Amino acid sequence: MTLDSALEQDTERLDYARRFVEHAYEQGWTDGLPVVPVTAEVVEEFLAATPRARTEIVAAMPNLDRACTVEQAAVNAAMAGCLPVHFPVVLAAWDALMGERVVTGGAWQSTSGPAPLIIVNGPVRGELGINCAGGVLGPGFRANATIARAVGLIVRNVLGVRPQELEQATQGVPGRWSLCIGENEEESPWESLAVELGLPAGADAVTALLLRTCEFVDNRHTTVAEEVLWDLCDTVSRTGAAIGRHSSAGLVLGVEHAQLLAGAGYTKADVQQWMYEHAVRSHADLERAGKGLGRMEGPGIDAHGLHMLAAPEQLLVVVAGARNAAMSMVVRPFGFGGWSRTAHPVDRVRMGGPTS
Repeated sequence: MTLDSALEQDTERLDYARRFVEHAYEQGWTDGLPVVPVTAEVVEEFLAATPRARTEIVAAMPNLDRACTVEQAAVNAAMAGCLPVHFPVVLAAWDALMGERVVTGGAWQSTSGPAPLIIVNGPVRGELGINCAGGVLGPGFRANATIARAVGLIVRNVLGVRPQELEQATQGVPGRWSLCIGENEEESPWESLAVELGLPAGADAVTALLLRTCEFVDNRHTTVAEEVLWDLCDTVSRTGAAIGRHSSAGLVLGVEHAQLLAGAGYTKADVQQWMYEHAVRSHADLERAGKGLGRMEGPGIDAHGLHMLAAPEQLLVVVAGARNAAMSMVVRPFGFGGWSRTAHPVDRVRMGGPTS
């Protein structure tokens, strides 16, 4: 093949890719960003990465009587820019999401526009290049971005939930389809989230839940564990997070904060209990915000006010990010019934046989 003919062939391929992208926009298949052209051969590569049958249902919206098969998920994962090796994590993310009551109850259509938070544990993080450290909630890492994006394209293209149509988000959540992180197990002072939730150490696993938002807590000013807890508590207990007699919160702790707390003797369970006991908003505070509890009753309401957590164990605690500033995130799980507290194994095909 001559240089000219090779260049001509490359030009034809690029032109085909561009026409596919424009066609995808015309068909409404994108989330606003270009998608990757997908062929039948590419789909087969994705299906070969999982032991699951192509016709198995992995995602569903019972209220709309809609469902997604493994094969349909493969198409959208490829369009999202995933590699075949990422696909088992996408499927595990859906296993986790389908275990959340709010997901099967129509949350994709909520006025909150909730965002899935996908948390990955185990050696698969390093093998796939899933970021666990600096910029873990930001851009720049293919696996994090495309795994999360694949979930969003499935919601859009298979389940049919699109903005200003079936999706009713008032404003939506920034990063709705980009929140996939690895836990920084190597620098965490505690057991991993997957181990906390019952899986063996070293298991490849995914946990997922829907979030309303993320809020940063910057405290590099103290080395006293209780002062850091009070700073986190102030964000957890803000009145804007109270909806009637309900609220929720989770912590994505930076390495410094996690190690400071552990060094002071706090286990994850201790942090959860402390936050439950102290993240309380008074009746007077709620009344000033127009959210007085009146005659409402519930397990979180007492003479002091409203406990902003339904129960200690409902506080997600995960360690992620870099050791370069003492910063953490408060996240807001969606829904009033709490999240499932489950981790789901990643089932994949490797070296000629299925592994998990």
